[in-house]
Amino acid sequence: MTELPQAFLSQMAAQLKGEMAAFLRTYDEPYQRGLRVNPWKRPTLLPEDCGERVPWEENGHYLALTSTAGADVLHEAGAWYLQEPSAMAPAGLLDVQPGERVLDLCAAPGGKTTQLAAALRGEGLLVSNEIHPKRARILSGNVERLGIANALVLNEYPKQLAERFPEWFDKILVDAPCSGEGMFRKEEAAVTDWSEETVEMCARRQQEILHSAAQMLRGGGRLVYSTCTFSPQENEGAVSAFLHAHPEFYVEEVSAPWFAPGRPDWVEDPAPGLEHTFRLWPHHLRGEGHYAAVLRKRGKGVSEQPEEKSGRFPTEFLEFQKASGAALPCGKPLLFGSTLYQMPEGTPELCGLKVLRAGLELGQLLRGRFEPAHAWALWLKDAKSVAGFPSDSEEIRRYLAGETISGAQTGWTLVRVDGLTLGWAKGSAGQLKNHYPKALRRG
Repeated sequence: MTELPQAFLSQMAAQLKGEMAAFLRTYDEPYQRGLRVNPWKRPTLLPEDCGERVPWEENGHYLALTSTAGADVLHEAGAWYLQEPSAMAPAGLLDVQPGERVLDLCAAPGGKTTQLAAALRGEGLLVSNEIHPKRARILSGNVERLGIANALVLNEYPKQLAERFPEWFDKILVDAPCSGEGMFRKEEAAVTDWSEETVEMCARRQQEILHSAAQMLRGGGRLVYSTCTFSPQENEGAVSAFLHAHPEFYVEEVSAPWFAPGRPDWVEDPAPGLEHTFRLWPHHLRGEGHYAAVLRKRGKGVSEQPEEKSGRFPTEFLEFQKASGAALPCGKPLLFGSTLYQMPEGTPELCGLKVLRAGLELGQLLRGRFEPAHAWALWLKDAKSVAGFPSDSEEIRRYLAGETISGAQTGWTLVRVDGLTLGWAKGSAGQLKNHYPKALRRG
């Protein structure tokens, strides 16, 4: 790998002292890979190189470095999400419960968002936000792939969301942009992009994001702040500065025996409770470097937001649903132009927000007919017409390539792979016309 920056090494040596040799040895070892099973899909088969469970995530497994699970067709069907094991920790610390209003403020590419959605179990509302448009589209794609119905995907600045949703969310995750020191073993770009100036810039940005998050959390709510860096300035220092500026918050003690305690002695004027935050060290566990703090907001205040007005299901859609037998999640219909969504219960007014996904996309109204969306297929588990194939079959290879396949089914048909829905086809005269999205097809 690229040689580690000398300033970084000097900082770590001063902090770790006798542990420095063990820490440096991790850079001679391969980084850890992980896979998190999607509980909505519950695949019966996992990759052969999927290993033991990650202790802090019930659906997490360690994955061999050489694994090709990301290229598996079941990955396309949303059976799992590839996620570094340490990155699975912050969402678990948020302790999301079904029915809550949850905000993932810096959500791309979607690992933690899909984890939070799993904890909600289809109940409540998840708002997943990403400030960068390109990354927001990747986030939206992962929400779709894993069949998540009760999520809004937004592309907004945290400050603008704070003005819109004061004291509204029960739980907020701030997985903040950081200098990425914990990813040096995994990503060479993290090493080459690092500088002491980057650390300082990230620390300033983190305070701005945390201030916005504080405004959006209801009284009594929980906020988890996390990074993938070792820098005290971005970790204990960031939390300490936030607590000094926001006395309505305090560090909440939670049990996480797999992780090392935070280090208040590494920052000036530490706020109380930093020893109850968490550091994830690669020489202490099987994972990369992370930091997390669980914060609780005092009080009981909560605001209400006007809800987005529901429309009616168009006749074309009702005819399609009757013919296909396709089910719907809880929610209400919402028509964005020609695109029909089933928006989650409790969706706030969306006017003025940059919305990439307003719940579950059902399909398009096209000149008097309805064409179902790929997102709906990935959420569905059954329909009147289904065509199922093994993952290693020629039919699945052809389907992923966008080709027509043989089948006696008629009308709109769910194509399944190893029991999991993969997409739509339309049957006629012994053929299933392919409706797998062109952007996802394999040549």
